[in-house]
Amino acid sequence: MEQHIDIDELEKLCIQEKNQESFVNTFVKRLLYTLAKDKYSATARDYFLSAAYAAKDYLVARWIKTQQEYYYQDVKRVYYLSMEFLTGRALGNNLINLGIYDACRRSLEDAGLDLQDLMEYESDAGLGNGGLGRLAACFLDSMATLQLPGYGYGMRYEYGIFYQILKDGYQVEKPDNWLRYQNPWEIPRPEFLYPVKFYGEIQQHLHPSGEFHYTWVNADIAMAMAYDTPIPGYGNNTVNTFRLWSAKASRDFDLQFFNRGDYMQAVEHKSEAETITKVLYPEDSTMQGKELRLKQEYFFVSATLQDIFRRYDKKHDSIDEFPNKVAIQLNDTHPALAVVELMRLLVDERFIPWEKAWDITTKVCAYTNHTILPEALERWKVSLVQKLLPRHLQLIYEINHRFLDQVWIHNPGDHDRLRRMSLIEESPEKQVRMGNLCIVGSHSVNGVSELHTEIVKNRIFRDFYELTPEKFNCKTNGITQRRWLVLANRRLADLIADYIGNDFVTDLYQLKQLIPLADNPEFQQKWRQVKHENKLDFTAWVRKHPGERINPDSLFDFQVKRMHEYKRQLLNVLHVVYLYLKLHQEQYTEFVPRTVFFAGKAAPGYTMAKLIIKLITSVGHLVNHDPITRDRLKVIFLPNYSVSLAQRIFPAAELSEQISTAGTEASGTGNMKFALNGALTIGTLDGANVEIREEVGEDNIFIFGMKTHEVEELKAKGYDPLTYYNSNADLKNVIDMISTGLFCPETPDLFRPITDSLLYHGDQYCVLADFASYVACQQQVAETYKDQETWTKMSILNVANMGKFSTDRTIQQYADEIWGVKHTPIEMD
Repeated sequence: MEQHIDIDELEKLCIQEKNQESFVNTFVKRLLYTLAKDKYSATARDYFLSAAYAAKDYLVARWIKTQQEYYYQDVKRVYYLSMEFLTGRALGNNLINLGIYDACRRSLEDAGLDLQDLMEYESDAGLGNGGLGRLAACFLDSMATLQLPGYGYGMRYEYGIFYQILKDGYQVEKPDNWLRYQNPWEIPRPEFLYPVKFYGEIQQHLHPSGEFHYTWVNADIAMAMAYDTPIPGYGNNTVNTFRLWSAKASRDFDLQFFNRGDYMQAVEHKSEAETITKVLYPEDSTMQGKELRLKQEYFFVSATLQDIFRRYDKKHDSIDEFPNKVAIQLNDTHPALAVVELMRLLVDERFIPWEKAWDITTKVCAYTNHTILPEALERWKVSLVQKLLPRHLQLIYEINHRFLDQVWIHNPGDHDRLRRMSLIEESPEKQVRMGNLCIVGSHSVNGVSELHTEIVKNRIFRDFYELTPEKFNCKTNGITQRRWLVLANRRLADLIADYIGNDFVTDLYQLKQLIPLADNPEFQQKWRQVKHENKLDFTAWVRKHPGERINPDSLFDFQVKRMHEYKRQLLNVLHVVYLYLKLHQEQYTEFVPRTVFFAGKAAPGYTMAKLIIKLITSVGHLVNHDPITRDRLKVIFLPNYSVSLAQRIFPAAELSEQISTAGTEASGTGNMKFALNGALTIGTLDGANVEIREEVGEDNIFIFGMKTHEVEELKAKGYDPLTYYNSNADLKNVIDMISTGLFCPETPDLFRPITDSLLYHGDQYCVLADFASYVACQQQVAETYKDQETWTKMSILNVANMGKFSTDRTIQQYADEIWGVKHTPIEMD
């Protein structure tokens, strides 16, 4: 007799069982039936995997229901395209968002296991370089928490951002094989496999309609396979999808070559295809590296757009509803080819007339600019695009031709404006300007802080702003409080909840209820106790890992971010040398002990940034071992900065260094994470520091240095760094000590490139010009730290006024003002 299974009924039974089942029972089932281990054979890593699989079990029914509901309601969905995602470890965050963190911790304790210890076995998914990737991860969390139909799309790099170690004080890059052990969160989706073309030729033919159509032939093909990770919202049933693409060969190997004994040739195609997702940001100093990077960018957008169309076509027979059902956000210029690929799919594959296709494309695409530095705006050689993506270059030229016609209509005779706005830079070797392409192909262009947006409108893309001012808007960055307060700093989150409740977890503006408590002695004491315990934990970790002894009662001063000259780690280390020299000269009667921490990775090919790391470690070696200074001043470089390390740092931090040259940092999000955890900011009026000062009040932040317009004016009239060097005896002494080899006596000229860049090569980021102001501001920091009541009050007020800097606010603005996507609650049966 034939049996029929009611899938719907089976799903309901599974959901009901899961709701009734305890976490520890699920944990044991996963240990036995997924990992085939028992208490005699299981390792600590097995226990972590069992906990992760158990947590995922709680997500899956919600995940399936969420996707079903999106189809059933035919909602408009947003697709967030980013080449970088720094998601961090998922177990703790998922348990927080499920609302079962404490219950699971207690259940595991009853079984003799420590949840914190288990979480250490999870690899950081190093799929990003810095703030860009961390912001994208926060956005996914907020989209799910706000119950918005959202998808993250990225690349499943086999090797993420490199693993950084220090050898003799130098950065050494090691492979970051984050997939060495199984990733319990991802689910392979071999049914979602898309061909992506490269190279080949374009054939033109006349369509029966009388129009020319184009076919891409003789192309190499790589296959894009999807891997999905669930992203749960906090306190709701929404579980969105984070989809990463992995490159696979279109065939495993050529059997004819294999049978002839040519084994290398047999697998060549497979190896070449799978190289596409091998590593994040391949070294692009060679033409092969550049070609691979452009391959990655096209592979990513091609697979994503095919997937978006597949999902759209399930419910729609016509393309007409596409802009009403799809929003695509381009996170920086890396996904810029999505504009051209969307046009190719519409015009070449679906035979949509150009004008209609362009209207659809510009209504669907929106662009976030993340950089003020002109050299960071991507450009690709026309010859490379022609070779790799021949049809796309044709489309770029056609888009450019039509766009410049419009520019000419509005600005007749202005050839310079045409040159500046063209998608093609007419340099000795022509290049495609990806930033210009993003702006032309999008209906929205947003900066990521108020200052940054003004610079985008008035300096970088002024011509475009004058042509279409309605496109430009600001969406100040944020962070998710679920990871960066509730998970990372459980002591502080619990203290806050004891006084004002838990509503701040989904409405960060609720922290304003702390303002009346800022002067409360009892609350201040508890606040200080939380910070002290966090510092003790961090002290113990530093003693165990970098192997350094630090004074937990010293001022914990942190600068942790990507190593770059504009972020001015150099200014910070000059101040350390200044303090060292003053201590030797016995010019402090009451010196505030200070531990200065640095962390961050330098790009493998960035020689100057790597030399600055060596300077920091060399200064630290001398300062930390000098009997005059070692008990009062310490310098620690923490290797391999990552999300999991950041979660240790922010709760312990007391001073946050945000000291980039005014007008160079787009926003920053580390500044927000530090402030949310009670650290006070010393910084320039750059990026989101401007808005942080507006929120916390100028009395609760330490601001120094030139403003953006002052930097521009100084450079316009001719900045001479030697003037500052010769007129400031302390600065001169510091520079001379570095240049003459005090910190590297075995190689006295080692740091001469650094001092020469400051004195004789223009000091591009005005380190010397801001030095005196920075030193004076640091003295103010030290004086304030002596008064712990004042310092604590300032710390409380910083946390209390962080409401604006939640990504919940940022994402809601994107949803309302750019995407047009709606809140879609998910109800479980």
